[in-house]
Amino acid sequence: MKTFEVNFDGLVGPTHNYAGLAYGNLPSASSRYSISSPKKAALEGLAKMSQCLSLGLVQGIVPPQERPDLTLLREAGFSGSDKKILADAYKQRPQLLFQCYSAASMWTANAATISPSVDTQDHRVQITPANLISQGHRSIEADQTAKVLKMMCANSKHFIHHPPLPYDEGLGDEGAANHMRLSARHGEKGVEIFVYGKDISDSKNISSKKYPARQNLKASRTIALTHLLDERYVVFAQQSPEAIDQGVFHNDLVAVANENVFLYHQKAFADKDKVIAKIRQKLEKLSSGNFFFIEIQENCLSIKESVETFFFNSQIVTLPNGVMALLAPKACEDKLVKPVIDEILAANNPICEVYYVDLHQSMSNGGGPACLRLRMVLTEEEYQHIHPGFLLNDLKICLLEEWIHQYFRDQLSIEDLQEVTFLKESRRALAELTKILNLGDFYGFQ
Repeated sequence: MKTFEVNFDGLVGPTHNYAGLAYGNLPSASSRYSISSPKKAALEGLAKMSQCLSLGLVQGIVPPQERPDLTLLREAGFSGSDKKILADAYKQRPQLLFQCYSAASMWTANAATISPSVDTQDHRVQITPANLISQGHRSIEADQTAKVLKMMCANSKHFIHHPPLPYDEGLGDEGAANHMRLSARHGEKGVEIFVYGKDISDSKNISSKKYPARQNLKASRTIALTHLLDERYVVFAQQSPEAIDQGVFHNDLVAVANENVFLYHQKAFADKDKVIAKIRQKLEKLSSGNFFFIEIQENCLSIKESVETFFFNSQIVTLPNGVMALLAPKACEDKLVKPVIDEILAANNPICEVYYVDLHQSMSNGGGPACLRLRMVLTEEEYQHIHPGFLLNDLKICLLEEWIHQYFRDQLSIEDLQEVTFLKESRRALAELTKILNLGDFYGFQ
């Protein structure tokens, strides 16, 4: 049966702002309190989706979550009209107000961990929304994410939905940004790689010091177990504490995998040689095919430079003709990274093409091309059961462009978040979006 990958990109919402909420995310911190452009951010993200469609890929979309999330403010003790709640929160607890306006759900790589049916013992797609408990502004996403995924993948014959892991320090989970998969082809059984930052059950485990490690080993093990994966083909790899302390808050800033290609930084993992050997060993048991391990040396491109350019946050995609392409940030066209890309293209591996995408607004907040997409490997039959509202085509691209131009601000400041008029603008935009995507009364305010 035909099997392929669908990338579900997060649509940037009208509240895209630079509040600098993500501790350990260096681009986010450097942009703190700057003027953002929700319109540019949304158009840039949509252009990337359109680029993928033009390459012949199947492209999905995930709508923005409801923002502001006034429930968060009411639970914190604020009361009265929407106008009063916003004004009081801005004066008394501005950071909490900024959290409830966060548009970070656009980075759907953190939405969930998804295992394809070919890897699972019950032969169904297994889905676990990420709890994202390490960051306050993202921990409020899990319930809405679960709702979206259940609506998107509603058929229980093909999809199993697990609840987010409990909100416990030992179960911190950041979703697919810390999960990779290698296989001869999308439709063949693969090795799933779970990357974690710390193991709180091991007192001898060395973790990062400057910035917190967000993913816990116990969370990764729990997901692998509940997803009914064959433990013979699962690898747990610790992220390098040194990398985390240099701003690598997720694995997808230093490593990316697609089918039989694994592109990673020399300093991506603690005990890197052991990790790579284990992956190779498991792949050899599984497949006789060729696998390509592309390691980028520190003296060629440093961790610091990798974070600044988001090179490893490029997407590797398999085109309809079977060759692979790299969707890299436009920043990678510079003299620092382009030679690295040119060398990859010239070498003996399936990556033959590169396309540069402009995601300046997203990257200024800490998210490159791969951050914006949630990958799902589906059979043709499973694909037929995806809610059509979450699948893109050229007509929807045009409608969404018009929608963005009509409803999104050219500029947004932190001070604007206290305005009830902006809340109303955002709700009008989201209500109109549900009509374009045919989602019905999707948001709580409807």
